[in-house]
Amino acid sequence: MNISKRALKIPASPIRKLIPYADDAKEEGVKVYHLNIGQPDIVTPEQMWSKIKEVQDKVLSYGPSNGLLEFRKKLSNYYEKHDVDIASEDIIVTTGGSEAILFAMMVLCDPGDEIIIPEPYYANYNGFASYAQVNVVPLPTKAENGFRLPDKKAIESYISNKTKAIVFSNPGNPTGVVYTKEELEMLLEIAKENDLVLVSDEVYSEFVYEGEFHSILSLEGAEEYSVITDSISKRYSACGARIGCLISKNVELIAAAMKYAQARLCPPTLEQKGAIGALDVPDSYYQDVVNEYDGRRKTLIEKVNSIVGAFCEPPRGAFYTIVKLPVDDTEKFAKWMLTDFRSNGATTMVAPAAGFYGTPGSGKDEVRLAYILEKEELAKAMDILREGVYAYQKEFNLK
Repeated sequence: MNISKRALKIPASPIRKLIPYADDAKEEGVKVYHLNIGQPDIVTPEQMWSKIKEVQDKVLSYGPSNGLLEFRKKLSNYYEKHDVDIASEDIIVTTGGSEAILFAMMVLCDPGDEIIIPEPYYANYNGFASYAQVNVVPLPTKAENGFRLPDKKAIESYISNKTKAIVFSNPGNPTGVVYTKEELEMLLEIAKENDLVLVSDEVYSEFVYEGEFHSILSLEGAEEYSVITDSISKRYSACGARIGCLISKNVELIAAAMKYAQARLCPPTLEQKGAIGALDVPDSYYQDVVNEYDGRRKTLIEKVNSIVGAFCEPPRGAFYTIVKLPVDDTEKFAKWMLTDFRSNGATTMVAPAAGFYGTPGSGKDEVRLAYILEKEELAKAMDILREGVYAYQKEFNLK
């Protein structure tokens, strides 16, 4: 069988590639604390389930390619609170935020074009770029300055005649960075001066603990140069629903994306109806969820600081952080934790951070941790991680 070179070049997910080792450990009766994946444990809102249960259709038929009108209208109302003035026709409902990002790349780029992405970045951007036959140009950021964007001149040095877009997540996955309004205005200025489009992945917009979230489309003059990709997955703890959206005031861009939407027929119908219900949750729901994650964030930071030689810049948003560990190779370490290390019948699973970088050799001593466990469980997991780090250092004579 001939497998395309493009398919073979897609890197394995740093989040999921070690799952077979975790499965083997579980088969042995080992409790594995998952710090590797952003699967929330917050209960999905009852409003979502209730709306799905109300469905009495005798036939589950195709819906509109751009999504149910009722859902798109309610989404436009939702974004008003982030100072984003959009109409239902500015929205295309997608099969998860992943499809929205893929649509954006395919609409904006021809094969061989380039997109700039601040690194470390969500690892699946690599896969989407491969689908679209687009080249990712990583823009380095550093933990030591909170993964903030470099200055305008530094960013512009990565622009070539093939550059078509700058893609970023805000709040950031995997870093937890929340970009300031000034940083976003700088990006918008770069986009205008270089005829680029900004693709802002705003899946974690409700999860901000320090600073303030600003949507790219809340900036004056951003309409023609900006695209939002979003999802209900994390906001309503509904990762399996696979409902996202692509949003833009650029009429030409939306028209082009609609052709891809029509080619895949329609997004999931039942889940959209459930999402209509989820949008009815009161503001107190978001605040309660944010307060819970903020408590987990503080627990994680405290525990990281208890590991001698570890470092993490406190994340300001989302529910991830990049942590430097005093080990020689975090992929080797992560695998060893699953295959060799046990603490009272338990171990942890982490995501090696090298897979979140596009620059070869970067992130070798870093992991991404997701603080999605409730505080007591998270504290136990982090204690096991600390114990594992010290045992690994001893095992491989790193001290």
